Amino acid sequence: MTDKKSSLSDVRERIDTIDQQIQQLISERAGWAQEVARVKGEGLSAIDYYRPEREAHVLRMVVDRNHGPLSDAEMVRLFREIMSSCLAQEDPLKVGFLGPEGTFSEQAVRKHFGHAAYGLPLGSIEEVFQEVAAGHADFGVVPVENSGQGMIQVTLDMFLTSDATICGEVELRVHQCLHSMSGKLEDIKRVYAHAQSLQQCKTWLRINLPGVECIGVSSNAEAARLARHADDAGAIAGETAGRVYGLKTVAQAIEDRADNTTRFLVIGRSLFPPSGNDRTSLLITVNDKPGALYDVLSPFAKHGLSLNRIESRPAHSGKWQYAFFIDVSGHVHDAPMQAAMQEMGSAAAQVRVLGSYPVALP
Repeated sequence: MTDKKSSLSDVRERIDTIDQQIQQLISERAGWAQEVARVKGEGLSAIDYYRPEREAHVLRMVVDRNHGPLSDAEMVRLFREIMSSCLAQEDPLKVGFLGPEGTFSEQAVRKHFGHAAYGLPLGSIEEVFQEVAAGHADFGVVPVENSGQGMIQVTLDMFLTSDATICGEVELRVHQCLHSMSGKLEDIKRVYAHAQSLQQCKTWLRINLPGVECIGVSSNAEAARLARHADDAGAIAGETAGRVYGLKTVAQAIEDRADNTTRFLVIGRSLFPPSGNDRTSLLITVNDKPGALYDVLSPFAKHGLSLNRIESRPAHSGKWQYAFFIDVSGHVHDAPMQAAMQEMGSAAAQVRVLGSYPVALP
């Protein structure tokens, strides 16, 4: 027994020593971050220091060095927070997202920018684009795709009229919960949720709450806010929203697909250099002639570039005219990408680079 106590004491002492070393190194890193600011010059804001390609490179090295016992995702999260705090010493980044507080969009902001960034909850996806364009937000985070429900059309449509540039992407595992004031399933007569969440949970709702009215609202956090004021209402939202609005959890993980994941885009006003593992998003309109889309896409295959995704939307430039949103592996500054885009030639009526950005990390 004495040996065990002595051994535990030794382990705790060793942990205390390591904690001290970690703290010293974090402080040293923060000091060097201040040196970067000094070298770049005075009068600059956080957005002038933020380099997503450099950050992605650093975090990939974290993953490469990791041999456990913490997962890659946990190690990335820890280093992301250190980097976020170092960047925010002078002036934190301002990041707009679909609010109110407690949405999955806010979780995506924290995953990508860390908790030292200043989150700006906004009323709609359109408003996120507008605030970034006006310079009131340095960046914005908007949902673009769900693994089960497909593309978020309002986000794609905003790129038809907005000059926003895609600077990054975030993949977030989405676990839906049912919350209410009482925490009892039998008390629920109606359920509030974002339309996407209602679709993601439709099988669970049909089996467990047959006949209950389902009401779509602007966000899941808004659903939680509404449920807070009604004893007979439930809300589908994440754990964070339920906690923020003082609700009790009725059921967890009610999404129909276990791999339910939402992809978010980080939008800004600048195109950043290559990070070494990038994706490029293009907006292309084609001339109305046989084989036009083939002529646009074939140069990518010729130069060994993988098409990750292609979506079509009405182009808003005329009846029955369509714009194609295309995701391609690689950066627009890479030689193969440059060659492929040059070979498109007159096959494309218009080509706009929406952004080249690091592929999402764990």
